Amino acid sequence: MPDHDQYAVFGHPINHSKSPLIHRLFAEQTGQTRVKYEASDVPAEQFEARVQEFIARGGMGLNCTLPLKELAFHIAAETSSRAAQCKAVNTLVVREDGSLFGDNTDGLGLVRDLTNNLKLAIEGLDILLLGAGGAGRGILGPILECNPGSVFVANRTAEKARDLADDFDQFKRLCAGGLDELEGRRFDLILNATAASLRDDLPELPNKILNPNAVCYDLAYASKPTAFVKWARLHNASISVDGIGMLVEQAAEAFRIWCGVLPDTRPVIKMLQNERTV
Repeated sequence: MPDHDQYAVFGHPINHSKSPLIHRLFAEQTGQTRVKYEASDVPAEQFEARVQEFIARGGMGLNCTLPLKELAFHIAAETSSRAAQCKAVNTLVVREDGSLFGDNTDGLGLVRDLTNNLKLAIEGLDILLLGAGGAGRGILGPILECNPGSVFVANRTAEKARDLADDFDQFKRLCAGGLDELEGRRFDLILNATAASLRDDLPELPNKILNPNAVCYDLAYASKPTAFVKWARLHNASISVDGIGMLVEQAAEAFRIWCGVLPDTRPVIKMLQNERTV
């Protein structure tokens, strides 16, 4: 029997990941001394084989990041309702019989950061979601459950945005289209779920798209302000932040699923924010 409980994050690339540090801090804070968490670079074509190797070595749980979340959904024998809704999994639990249970904590992590840490009331807000890929798909359901006034999903390819909206058609205040359909619209909250920030770029946005006191949130995070965060500050957003809080909050929920205890995220978020150059 191993002398520790093995957890890991799989992704490609993975060298930038702060997850091992976050989970080490959670384990220390909650007294889960058996928890060991590491990062592994796993390309998509190796994913299933590497998961089976992890299970064979006694692994107990995995986080999956880009580009593996959709693949993780398909290998899970059972999923939570929120993972089934977005068809993506970022948290896998290895059950006693070796089968996998999949969950998605991304949307919950975002909502907790917005509401608990940034003190934002989502109900009634007009929201723009930029990007219709895996990141946007993972957060849309929990955002809609907060009863916003409206949500517009915008994507460079309008058809992809409409396909995503169709998957959530039970929500009547949801519509979608291309980036070229944003002219003349105004929003209280913009969520950037595109991959543009990873290239230090941003989607083309009209100048007068923000309502007074609007909030801008980039799901990506970096050691310095992303292009989207800088754009939002230039356009006088009342709050303009990246996704470091969401990263910590979704990790805390994964930790709770695995270990049965929810860590205090505030000191971890503060530490990560303090160590960056802003």
